[in-house]
This record gives sequence, C-alpha cells and structure tokens, in this order.
Amino acid sequence: MPKKTYMQAISDALRLEMRRDPNVFLIGEDIAGGSGTEHIGAVGGIFGLTSGMYEEFGPKRVIDTPISESAIVGAASGAAITGMRPVAEIMFVDFVGVCMDQIVNQAAKFRYMFGGKARCPLVIRAPIGGGLRAGAQHSATLHPLFTMFPGLKVVMPANPYDAKGLLIEAIRDDDPVIYLEHKLLYGMEGDVPDEAYRVKFGEADYVREGDDITIVAFSAMVPRSAEAADRLEKDGVSVEVIDPRTTSPLDAEAILESVERTGRLVVVDESPPRCSLASDIAGLVARDGFGSLRAPIAQVTCTHTPSPFSPSLEDAYMPSVERIEAAVRSTLAYAGRR
Repeated sequence: MPKKTYMQAISDALRLEMRRDPNVFLIGEDIAGGSGTEHIGAVGGIFGLTSGMYEEFGPKRVIDTPISESAIVGAASGAAITGMRPVAEIMFVDFVGVCMDQIVNQAAKFRYMFGGKARCPLVIRAPIGGGLRAGAQHSATLHPLFTMFPGLKVVMPANPYDAKGLLIEAIRDDDPVIYLEHKLLYGMEGDVPDEAYRVKFGEADYVREGDDITIVAFSAMVPRSAEAADRLEKDGVSVEVIDPRTTSPLDAEAILESVERTGRLVVVDESPPRCSLASDIAGLVARDGFGSLRAPIAQVTCTHTPSPFSPSLEDAYMPSVERIEAAVRSTLAYAGRR
C-alpha cells in the first residue's frame, strides 16, 4: 500500500470526488491562486493543499473568493440546497466567528425546518490546532462549539488513512459536515490506498487495545496518547487508546464498553477545560458507566487561556505526552474507596 501524508490524503480525496461527481466544487480564499499571483493555481490555499486543482477542474469548480467567510459559507450553503456538493475552506478555524449564522442558524437547520425534505450536502474544511507558534488567532480547535449544535456532523481525522476516508464520507453525506484537519498532522505519513474508500461516521478506532486504563483522544492528541501508552507499556501498564474519529455522531458505546472493561478513564482533548469534549465525555461516563469506575476520571486539556505565541508557553498550554502519562499514572495510583 502506498505511503502518503495526511495532507496528500486530503488532496487525494478531493480530486477523486471531483472526478467522480461534477456537482462537487471547491470554494475559499486563495484556493486557486488569488489576485497578484504569477500563475493561478500555484498557491492552492494557505498550506498548498489544493495546488494544481484549478488547472484540472477549472474556474467554475475551484473558486477563489474575497476575504469573507460569510460569503464563502453563505454561497456554499445556498449551492448545497440546490443539489451541488460544495467543499468550503475556511483558512483557519479561528475565523468562523464571522460566518456562524450561515453555519449554525442556516445550514445546520435546513433539513429540520423543512420537515426532512431539504438536503444540505455541505462540507466545511478548516485547519485547527496549536503547536506551530501561530498565536492566539490562528491556533484554536473549536470542535466543542460545533459539536454542540444539532444538525452538524463533526469530523476530526487523526491519521492519513482516516483523513481520506472520512473526507470522502463527508462529501457524499447529505448533511452539513465540519471537517477539522490538524495542522500538526499535515506531514504525518501512513498507508493510504490510491482508490476511493469510505470511513463511516460514528465508529471509533481502537488505536491500541489494553486492560488497565482507557484513553479517549481526538485528532493530534491521538498519536500523543499512543506515545504515552508506549512509554507506560515498558512499565507493564496496558493502555487502551480510542479515537472516536467523529464528535457528532459520537461512538459512546465504544467508550462505555472500554471503561466497563478497564475501570479507568483519561480523556485527552486539545481545547480549554470548560465545556470541552473532555468534560462532555467525562459526564457521559459518569452518568452511564459510573458503576464500572475504579477511580475518578482524569481530563488532560489545554489551560483556560488563549493559545500563547511564546514557544515555551505554548508547549505548556497544550496537552503533552508527559502530561498524558502523568494523568494515567495518577489515575492508576488512586486508592480511594471502591
């Protein structure tokens, strides 16, 4: 099987779906080239992910827009309810504040408000996450925010294989999907088939199987959790690592079954602690799996601050392998009443 990066896997998915279905088109800022470039098609967005697509598919299917997220998502939402399948790119997820009405008050509600007769097959791609020293306005995650709204499906691939399969699934879905790709993972390599395939929403990936404790992690926190599990294994600790892949729908059954077996849970989530996915999953397990717990649930999250620009402060802000390992050891050492 060929090796591809996370970024190449996403690009592959876009090309395959655009070749398969003429209703699929891309829309966003500088995804073709933008004003003033020497060669249109050369830029391919802020990270170069759509480079060359303008040449293959033309200006009607790779559409550069003004710097207006409201216009991007508004146009894409309108196109989606007329039968097109737009993939809208928001340059950084931090910028969705100016188009939240179009996302949560329009696209997310079309099917419900029209009694199930309307479809809105819209995909919104947005890079997320810290670690690149990009400052507070370019380092957010925001998946807890999107997950809160009924009508949206929220996808967070953690490896190249899932990045391709989940994006193809998203483009073929008839509901609006928020597809969140972590910037730290763009260079990650993995086995990715050349052909099209789909990874279903709402089905968790068992990254590692274990008996002593469960870690639930999302996106770039999945490989960090796996690294922590590797370290712990050297001391005889058997860690199960679960990647839900999607936060809405969430594979609650997989999480609860794992905790029933291990009796302990650590949730790793790159977002501030208040109203995070970590607190949501902790609440879910405390409510529906309380009888299985042998220790309090641990949450490893960012600190409750904006993402710092300083490298040393940003490293302290984000969940690290060391913090994950420490949370596991602390949970295993709990000696309270059973």
